Order: sequence, then structure tokens, then C-alpha cells
Amino acid sequence: MFLTITTTGTPERPATDLGYLLHKHPDKAQAFSTSYGTAHVLYPEAEAGRCTAALLLEVDAVALVRRGKGKGRGGAPDAALAQYVNDRPYAASSLLAVALSSVFSSAMKGVCNARPELPGQARPLRVEVPALPARGGPGLVRGLFEPLGWAVTAEPVALDSAFPEWGDSRYVSLVLESDTLTLAEALRHLYVLLPVLDDAKHYWVAPDEVDKLLRAGEGWLPGHPEQRLITSRYLSRRWSLTRQATERLELVRLAETDDSEVEEIDNAVEADTEAEEKPTPLAVQRREAIVTALRQSKAARVLDLGCGQGQLVQTLLKDPAFTEIVGVDVSMRALTIASRRLKLDRMGERQASRVELFQGSLAYTDVRLKGYDAAVLSEVIEHLDLPRLPALEYAVFGSARPRTVLVTTPNVEYNVRWESLPAGHVRHGDHRFEWTRAQFRTWAGAVAERHGYGVEFVPVGPDDPEVGPPTQMAVFTMTTPKEAKAA
Repeated sequence: MFLTITTTGTPERPATDLGYLLHKHPDKAQAFSTSYGTAHVLYPEAEAGRCTAALLLEVDAVALVRRGKGKGRGGAPDAALAQYVNDRPYAASSLLAVALSSVFSSAMKGVCNARPELPGQARPLRVEVPALPARGGPGLVRGLFEPLGWAVTAEPVALDSAFPEWGDSRYVSLVLESDTLTLAEALRHLYVLLPVLDDAKHYWVAPDEVDKLLRAGEGWLPGHPEQRLITSRYLSRRWSLTRQATERLELVRLAETDDSEVEEIDNAVEADTEAEEKPTPLAVQRREAIVTALRQSKAARVLDLGCGQGQLVQTLLKDPAFTEIVGVDVSMRALTIASRRLKLDRMGERQASRVELFQGSLAYTDVRLKGYDAAVLSEVIEHLDLPRLPALEYAVFGSARPRTVLVTTPNVEYNVRWESLPAGHVRHGDHRFEWTRAQFRTWAGAVAERHGYGVEFVPVGPDDPEVGPPTQMAVFTMTTPKEAKAA
């Protein structure tokens, strides 16, 4: 993906001052490593009358899949390929916005120690982005940039110039021009509005994104006519974060109107007022439900199959009723993290005798898994390709045969309640499938019948009357030989 910034100048104010502002020398071509590829900064032209700086971002598609949240595979063979073959390397997006803030961080802050008078000066600027996803079309592009003082040219890009009847794509070729803005203002506009127009982010939107938005939007976002749309899209439509940002922006607007400080406006609540109780995270509710079911089964020796980074093992260790806890995972990296989380190297001898971690694959039978009271498969089955489920089924229910087996998995029907999850997406990039309640019950019932278990279903998290709980749990209990014969 590619972006250029051009300015013109005079002998008194040469255009090559752009090099001071960007902290990148016009005579050099420089490369910078990012989490998702390499950013190159170069100057196609650098004269006193005209200077252009170009940012070229080479995206590593494999690194993007490994480090980004992805879109999931959904069980479709071609969906996995779509993670690697897409528009991310070619079209401006949040990847380019992050590269701008990383490579031009001082320029975005308006800092130039060598020439401190330059950042505050408005100058002629021309920004060109050859390929920009614009969900909303050229009209939205103009609606976002024109109120900020830009002259906007947004030409739709045809789906295929050889077939004009196919119409336009969702991409535009963008040119922005202004002679009233500083470079820092221009960079902050781009940093916020590029991902807003793309309407997607390649990374998880955490609460600190609110602070990033307010810093980059200082001076222009509180009064922008499309403030609500910008805030919602920038924060990936996470309702709680959008509300928080909107409230803070309104305080800024009121403070500017009243010519006072934000702290003076926001004084209605005393500092020692009791904080609003935060909801319990679903992961914690899931572990609590698992521990409750294990206690009810009177299990003492427990397997955590697919233990990941050891959160459940850590919880089980706090309860002396569980005398032996074994964590199994195919990933050595996950087991290493789990070991550090549990502080195994510093654990007392008695406590250390209760826990063991070892590497293993649930696609194969393993004699080390036999003889335990209970086994837990928490958020594991959805990470397997559907054709491999029978192998896991036999390894756990046919070979290891613990007295109790707990299986939790997402309820796909509940996904419509996640405000930050786009329609049609799965909850995690590595999920091969997510089942409805009926699909999960059908699978679990068939497994129980084949291997001599009874099965009950327990909702985990708020049980929505329309779409059910966010997590569904099956509790398998081995039937006695008499019960199995009757069945």
C-alpha cells in the first residue's frame, strides 16, 4: 500500500523543509520494520520548489494472519486461503494508519527539535492514496475530509476497466489538497480516517483505543459533523467504548464553549464515589462453571485437555479437592507460558506434586490420559477441522474414558449479541466452526450413545431467551454397565 505527501515552497520557505518535519532526510531511502511487514520512506522528488515524501508499506500476509485476529475459517476450504489472499497488502487501511503513527510519530505530535518553528506553520499539502477502501463511497469520503479544510477528489476505481458494465468497486483513488493545515494536523486526520473509511481494523480494539482516538482527534473531532460515525467505526462498533469516547468528546466540546478546562466541567461526581461494578468476564464465568461441575462429579484427578496458557489449571490448583491436575496441549509455547504463569520453578514441593504439564495431541490415543476421574475440553473442539473430530472423540471417550467429561464451545446463535463482532465472523481467527445449540446437542448425544455416557447441557453466561447463552457446556457422565445395557 502506498501514500504520498507533497508540498511546494519558495526560496525563503523551501519545500524540502518537509524532511525536517518528517524527521526523514530527502537524500535517503529508509526502511522500518513493523509487526506486519516493512515500511519504506523515500522521496521521489526533493527540490526547493516541490518535495514529495512517499510511504510504501510491504505487508507480510503470513505475519498478518499469525498476529492479527483474522476472520476465521468457518469450515470452508477456500476461506482459509482468503486469510492470505486479500486486499491488505494493496489498499490503505488501519495497517497504513499504524505505520504512519510509527514511522512519523514525531511529525504527528508536531515535534521538530532542529527547526521548532516549522510544525506550527500551515503549508500547501497534497496527499495521494491510490487505493482506499471506502465503505460509503466518494460521498462519505468528502463528508469526512471536507469539514477539516481539505479539497477532496475521490475517483471510484472500476472493478475491471475491461468490463465497465461491472460497475465500480468499493475503492477510490483519493487526492487531498489544502494550504491551511499543518503537517501534524494532516497526519492525525489520516491516522483516524483511513481505518474509518475501511471500516475494519487488523488488531483487537482494546479500551486504550479511546485515548488514541481522542489524542489524534484533538482540535477537530469534537466539532466534526460525522463525529458519531467516526467514533463508532474507529472503535469497531464496540458500544461501550463508543459511549465512553462520545461522553469524553462532549466534555471537550462543552469546555471549549465555556472557555474552561475539562476537569472543571467534569466535577459532578466526587473522586471517592464507588466505582460501577464491572461485569464478570465470560472466561471467568466459564472456569467457574467448569469448577462447579467438577465438584458435583466429585472428581479429584482432572485432565485439562488443550490447557493453553494454564488459566484453568491455575484455578483448579486453588481448590484442595483436586488432588492431581494434568494440563495437556500440543503447543510447547503455550505450555511454557503456562509453566511461567503457574510459577512451577518456585512452587512448593507439596503443591508441585499436584500438577503436571505435558505435550500431547488429542488426535491420537495416549496411555498417559487413562485412569482420571474427569477431563475438560474447554473451547477446544472448535479449533479442530471437522474431519478430525472423530479422532478426538475416540482418544477421549473411547481410549482415555474418564468418568466425567466436560466440553464447552461457543454458541454461534449468541454472536449477534456481540457488538464488536461483524456479521458472519467467528469469535476467533482460528475457529474452524461454531455450532448452534441444536448442532452441539446432536453431536454430543451421538458421542454419548456411541461410548456409553449420559449427557446433560449447562448454559454458561447470561442465558438470552432468544439466542441462548454465549457458551454451551456438555457434561458427559459414564453410565454403569447396567445402565449401558438398558440403553
